[in-house]
Amino acid sequence: MTGLGIVFYIVCMEQNATNEELIMIKYLLNTDDRAVPLVLRLTLGCVIFAHGAQKVLGWYGGPGAVKTLQIFSTVPGFSPPLTLLVMATEFLGSIALLLGFFTRLSALAIAVNIGICAYMNHLKNGFFMNWFGQQKGEGFEFHILVIGLAFALMITGGGIFSFDRGLTREKTTNI
Repeated sequence: MTGLGIVFYIVCMEQNATNEELIMIKYLLNTDDRAVPLVLRLTLGCVIFAHGAQKVLGWYGGPGAVKTLQIFSTVPGFSPPLTLLVMATEFLGSIALLLGFFTRLSALAIAVNIGICAYMNHLKNGFFMNWFGQQKGEGFEFHILVIGLAFALMITGGGIFSFDRGLTREKTTNI
């Protein structure tokens, strides 16, 4: 176990985590040294970060946190806590993906978030994005790509250069 893994183990033990809970957490974080998950999480993390930064920070022409809360308050069924959850998922979840920290959980949250967004706002506009301005709004093809990338990360984990890998890597000795 690496130094980071030992620290994680000690923190879990101080919280009186049972052996079953430790096994579950280790399974959730488990990944290998493949590069494909790295490419998947960097791609998805960058794209979703831009959306989260629009909502939270007002970057890339976005409204920022206060205006996002106001906009979402006009949507039936969206309370301020749900809006904050959307904002946190897109902003913090994308950062977690970029770092490879709790990759599977972050990918799941993003997939659910984007799936709900597609269902509530984009299914009625058809499949394709509105490239030529001839539709009422954007279709859901982008959302399928995001969900597909997220599902792939739920299967593979974070891969090489991820915190998940650092937390679960078994120390090997050369003989």
